[in-house]
Amino acid sequence: MTALVYERPETMSEIRTAAGPENGTGNGPDLDEVVWQAWKAVELPEGYRAEIIEGAIEVSPTGRLSHARIANRLRNALVRFLGEGAYSAYQDANVIFRHKGWVPDDFVAPEDLEPYADEDGLGVDAAAVRLVVEVVSPGKRHEDRDRIRKRREYARAGIPVYVIIDDHDAQGTVTVLTEPRPDKADWLGVVRVPYGTDVDLPKGPATGFVIGEAITGPKRT
Repeated sequence: MTALVYERPETMSEIRTAAGPENGTGNGPDLDEVVWQAWKAVELPEGYRAEIIEGAIEVSPTGRLSHARIANRLRNALVRFLGEGAYSAYQDANVIFRHKGWVPDDFVAPEDLEPYADEDGLGVDAAAVRLVVEVVSPGKRHEDRDRIRKRREYARAGIPVYVIIDDHDAQGTVTVLTEPRPDKADWLGVVRVPYGTDVDLPKGPATGFVIGEAITGPKRT
């Protein structure tokens, strides 16, 4: 029997599931399908978002002011960099991969998303996404989500570039992950720099885009 446990959103809710080694009950629908249907039915108060991350529905509040400032600076800069081309930068939309649903802080995908909508019309298929960005929020569970769990999930989906902007790593760091290994849920290319050091994106429609002080703020001491 599949068990669903729901905790209050204020504590970073998760609808967690338990099943046998075959990722299903053996007598009913596949576990991923159960979680997917539960996710689609979730109704949240304003200011919260739900994602499916490694088999669990995780509910989290929207970011603090500093989080929003960095995410918005980055999206605005990406929009200017991409110009009127075939790709654009997005926020607050679902990226869908095999009955998983994520809401990156920023992502780059085709300007015309209609051909890449998932079959339920809930978001864009991960296969069309060329870049995802997460701005890490404070707290161990939030930090582990972006640094560990989403790092694995985005690699599994084969998204070419994952950028982690982390206010809470040392004095602030930017990590650029490239060359995903879906079979290993990991990345071959890893570049990590402190705030105040420019790092450019090495591939995709945003090749050459620089993340530096204009986005993260100055180097910290």
